[in-house]
Amino acid sequence: MDDKWVVYISKAEIAQAVETLAAAIDHEYAGRSLVVVAVLKGAFIFVADLIRQMQTSVARVELLRLASYGAGTTSSGQVEVLVDLPPGAVTDQHVLLVEDIVDTGRSTTVAMKLLQEQHPASVKLCSLLDKPSRRVVPVVIDYLGISIEDKFVIGYGLDWDERYRDLPDIYVVEGGD
Repeated sequence: MDDKWVVYISKAEIAQAVETLAAAIDHEYAGRSLVVVAVLKGAFIFVADLIRQMQTSVARVELLRLASYGAGTTSSGQVEVLVDLPPGAVTDQHVLLVEDIVDTGRSTTVAMKLLQEQHPASVKLCSLLDKPSRRVVPVVIDYLGISIEDKFVIGYGLDWDERYRDLPDIYVVEGGD
């Protein structure tokens, strides 16, 4: 493969973003507890680091698994719900939806709709990354770590055909000569 991986966001920058997000969430939810809903598979590392940084009481962590990329490097445009929440999992609860990246907004919109159907007390969105230039569906990100350019990124939970999630930094892949 002639592709070159280049560190785009270092693990130190990621750690700083996670710390800043946790502090903002703690400020808003002081004295309350949250149900944290992670969107799998990409957000699993981020959500683990985030809740360890938070002082806010986490009543439960729920997992929602969506798919829209497949083996490619761009969204297919179709969002598939692979694992839904149990009935009543977030009813009357304050919910924090945690995404690794908001890209087109389609997956996030599906996730928010699934949460709203269970009538939570509130729902806020936290995303480590945002790629606003790719947005096709409007999304409000309440807690945003880092806004990025329209680049395909891997590492820190983000994959390329299920690989590279374990990398500690976030990389871009640049084509070789």
